[in-house]
Amino acid sequence: MKPSPKRAVVRKKKKIQKRRGATKATTLERIEENPIISPKAENGWEAWQTFNPGVILLNNKVHFLYRAIGEDGVSRFGYAASSDGFYISERLTRPVYEHKVGQRSSFHVFSYFSGGSWGGAEDSRLVRVGDENVLFMTYTACDEGLRVALTSIKVDDFLNKKWKWKSPQLISPPNEVHKNWVIFPEKINGKYAVLHSISPEIKITYLDSLDFAPGQYIHSCYNGAIRKNCWDSWVRGAGAPPIKTKHGWLLFYQAMEAHDFSKYKVGAMLLDLNDPTKILHRSQEPVLEPEEHYENNGFKAGVVYATGAAVKGDKLLVYYGGADSHVCVAHAFFDEFVEALAKDTGPKLKIRAVKKK
Repeated sequence: MKPSPKRAVVRKKKKIQKRRGATKATTLERIEENPIISPKAENGWEAWQTFNPGVILLNNKVHFLYRAIGEDGVSRFGYAASSDGFYISERLTRPVYEHKVGQRSSFHVFSYFSGGSWGGAEDSRLVRVGDENVLFMTYTACDEGLRVALTSIKVDDFLNKKWKWKSPQLISPPNEVHKNWVIFPEKINGKYAVLHSISPEIKITYLDSLDFAPGQYIHSCYNGAIRKNCWDSWVRGAGAPPIKTKHGWLLFYQAMEAHDFSKYKVGAMLLDLNDPTKILHRSQEPVLEPEEHYENNGFKAGVVYATGAAVKGDKLLVYYGGADSHVCVAHAFFDEFVEALAKDTGPKLKIRAVKKK
């Protein structure tokens, strides 16, 4: 006789609780059920790829806006949610956000090299600033190149799945390629803070308002210079929006090693709370690197790309795209992870995958 669905869920939760208790301070651990979101052939809009999610923790539930590419080659955002942060408990069958120019999507070859689509919206980052009743979302828009777009939605509308998004504003200049801009979840010195470059140094623009006037842009630059004698020789960009800790702002970022540009890896920094252009600590090794089959088989092999992170209870949950094809999660004890990073003793970051038996 098969166990009831309720008993199966209880056993599954006990199983993962046992694994969580064994997690070491210096280890980010994948769950054996990875990937947690994969393409669905029956839904044409997400039939090919599902990856690089923006996440937000609301009402003790993790909400995802994941990038999806399907049969028409357009990149859109789908919605999913998890009650415990590990298992998907809800997933909608229709996209919840599309980037439009006029009444049609903008197609550009740059978008294809940025994940496999021919246009649309890429790589959302979700943030709530303080206790404001609004969620802001930055994302890469295929619009006169790859530009950074900003939109927002009321928290209540988001929770009630009323997708009343504000008309997007393009906040990077036209005919330039920009990606991976994130907003801090608190005002800094009374102003909104937008982090728009980490190569070769941290660049932040401070604003009184996130309503941009026509023709108002944040002017940024990407150096792309190779750093010597380190694992993160080529720093690409910020990952998830920063997380506030007592030791500074925790920022995940994407980078490559000089001897192997075929792999995207994830690092971590701690930035000064009052002046986050100052890097206080930096991981001496990647905190996440492509090792599993779902990170090395897909549209772009050898890629882990962290775009979402949340702290739920005592757990740090890091959400990432694997091989530009799947959504995955890795976790650690939050306080111990940050303490190790602040002491420059780790995290050791040789990630231990939990195998299915």
